[in-house]
Amino acid sequence: MKKFLIIDGSSMLSTSYYGNLPKSVLFAKTDEEKEKHYGELLHTSTGEYTNALFTMLKTLITLYKKVSPDYAAVAFDVSRDTFRRTQLGADSYKANRKETPAPLKEQFIAMENILQKIGCQVLMDKDYEADDFAASLVKKFESPDLETYIITKDHDYFQLVSDYTRLWRVTDKDKVKDMQQRYGLYAGASGYEMLPAGIFEYTSDIVYSEEGVYPEHIVTLLSITGDPGDGIPGCKGVSSAAAPLVNEYGSLDAIYAAIDDCENDKKKEKALSDFWKGCLGIGRSPLNALKENRETVYLSYQLAKMKDDIAIAQTLEDFRLRIDKAALKEILTHYEMNSLLTELKL
Repeated sequence: MKKFLIIDGSSMLSTSYYGNLPKSVLFAKTDEEKEKHYGELLHTSTGEYTNALFTMLKTLITLYKKVSPDYAAVAFDVSRDTFRRTQLGADSYKANRKETPAPLKEQFIAMENILQKIGCQVLMDKDYEADDFAASLVKKFESPDLETYIITKDHDYFQLVSDYTRLWRVTDKDKVKDMQQRYGLYAGASGYEMLPAGIFEYTSDIVYSEEGVYPEHIVTLLSITGDPGDGIPGCKGVSSAAAPLVNEYGSLDAIYAAIDDCENDKKKEKALSDFWKGCLGIGRSPLNALKENRETVYLSYQLAKMKDDIAIAQTLEDFRLRIDKAALKEILTHYEMNSLLTELKL
């Protein structure tokens, strides 16, 4: 069966950058102190930073060898001021993210150019995030005849997992080992040998086991639990009740319909809270919190949901992976990545 590899390029390059920093930069307490040690980052003889480029290219080469994808796409973030801020007015969305360091900014531009030059499709736009492009690609091309794999470290991609789309989540090797043991995934298991080191494959059942809901309900779950890392507020104090409520009602509208049916009648509201406690195992009733934070919860839903209707002009065939080896050799030579030249025998 044909394989389509969708890569969260921003996630991979950032992970590559921070995973290949000298200790002097990694443990510096201030930005000014970090900048003093930028010269210790891996760089070419002409001063071009390569610590993230080298690590990501090495990862991509490993993926190419192990997976042999027929099609590939790499999506990047361009700006934090996407439609979630400009249209939804969510100024808090990802507002806690630090400014991208100058050496990483430089390598973002370089990596985007490198991928395009060697023949890999790159998707990015100032109005959308990488995950919006991933969702739109899945929506357009997902089928029983295509194995789709999404590579990222971000958990919000759980919402894209299905029978035909798997999430390859990047994490540390100890976590991968623990997850493999927990779910009985050992060498010889179907597809196990294809997984690169530091990556765990999430299916719908594993998402349910880990998160308490199936992928199609992840967005509803996040709208209640929130996600502090992304600036998604959710509904404070309701996290433990979120999964039982989502599994019982299936949607925010259904949850709020049950609340509205009480018509602010205290007896009806007590009966609903008793039902939640007795049948769903919810100890502390979230009813008042959900009522008070309705607007925020619905905004959180919009923030958490990946936009899956971006117009993708390319056909599947346009994403066919045809590596230009001459261009790749020229790029690796330019960036003085001799070990990769040797590994690829270019």
